[in-house]
Amino acid sequence: MEEVRGELRDIVREARVMLTRARELGARGPVARSPAPAPAVQPAPVTESSRSARTLALPGFEEFASNRPAVPSFAPDPVAITFEPRADLPLTLPELASAVASCRQCGLCETRTQTVFADGSPTARLVFVGEAPGRDEDAQGLPFVGRAGQLLNKMIAAIDLKREEVYICNVLKCRPPENRVPAPEEVERCRPYLEQQISLVKPVLICALGLSAAQALLQTKATMSSMRGKTFFYRGVPVIPTYHPAALLRNPGLKREAWIDLQRVRDLLRERNESAVAS
Repeated sequence: MEEVRGELRDIVREARVMLTRARELGARGPVARSPAPAPAVQPAPVTESSRSARTLALPGFEEFASNRPAVPSFAPDPVAITFEPRADLPLTLPELASAVASCRQCGLCETRTQTVFADGSPTARLVFVGEAPGRDEDAQGLPFVGRAGQLLNKMIAAIDLKREEVYICNVLKCRPPENRVPAPEEVERCRPYLEQQISLVKPVLICALGLSAAQALLQTKATMSSMRGKTFFYRGVPVIPTYHPAALLRNPGLKREAWIDLQRVRDLLRERNESAVAS
């Protein structure tokens, strides 16, 4: 419940920021057409990929795109990327999915229809981590297939990727009743599965969707407003937190901030890809 209150406070705070911007920019035109502000992080040189940022043309996001590219700011990896799978868990994704399907580590096994393991490419360079399955996901056995999933598909397309090119999973593999916020003990029971997934996929970048996902992945109690616009690291892999698509559906005013985050995801992924080719 405290996590829910925290996210609601973040939403109210973002709404106040948007209202202030609207008042300041009223004389210059609609807020929807104003340039997107750069993330509040330490400045860094503009990359060639950021200079070539295009105006987005997708339903639900086109009004938040800007002709001015976001300036990325990425700190160097503090440690080398380390992917050491746990020896006490399956060492392939299909075997791990089977283990998850039979898991009875917490009470969610009594209320789930089925477990929801992942979707996308097992060799993806970008991994999206959400909070937990919802009703549609529980019914179909795949993550992000409801309304939030449809919006996530547009977000992925906005950074010039396809759903089948990324890897999508959740912190929890079972749906919490009534889509409530995951309990701390549920997160701890499921954490080994998530960590094993990431170790086996070996991404170069992770995007945490929503407060619960970011807190669970980074093991922090920080708020979304304090994490947004910054790059964190999980085992040496950059992690960029942003809003969950469901939050964007509830509060479309947050889409502008989400688009800034997506541009950072796109530009850092391009940098990583270019570095891999060069080496």
